[in-house]
Amino acid sequence: MELKQLYREIVNEHNLHPSHKKDIADPTMVLNGVNPSCGDDITLQLSVKDGRIADASFNGSGCAISQASADMMCDLIIGKPLEEAKQLSADFMGMIRGTATQEQIEKLDEAAALSDIAHMPARVKCAVLGWRTMSEMVDKLNAEGPQEATAAGSSECGACADNSAAVCKKNCTSRRCG
Repeated sequence: MELKQLYREIVNEHNLHPSHKKDIADPTMVLNGVNPSCGDDITLQLSVKDGRIADASFNGSGCAISQASADMMCDLIIGKPLEEAKQLSADFMGMIRGTATQEQIEKLDEAAALSDIAHMPARVKCAVLGWRTMSEMVDKLNAEGPQEATAAGSSECGACADNSAAVCKKNCTSRRCG
């Protein structure tokens, strides 16, 4: 089988049968990512324990590339420390830009199947949506840390209440901002 055909099959499998397109019971953070040029819209959820990504999932709609890329990313980052997940995102962006080393591309495992996206400028934003969203989440977690709901007895976090940021804090149950 030709390598490009194998890559197409990997992308197709992740799009048609995503392992991580679901909700996590108690996410540490939820962030919505949008690609307005294509209409891709995903909500990424991470559960972080002891500085490691214990679980990752996404929901939303979009093209096969955005959905498959988000699913492959979730596969890859579960169990990784936050900084390693962020480095994998940087490696993925480098692969798309054509600046990643072969070693960096190999670390991306199945996500390396999206390397040809670099030659399709209109699809680049689709492929990087989940990765960009995850990287932003890691930055926010590093800056703010996981936080409990802000009001006593409230099921909403501060971000939901005033919609100041599309980021839910730990234990937020409203999901208005995601």
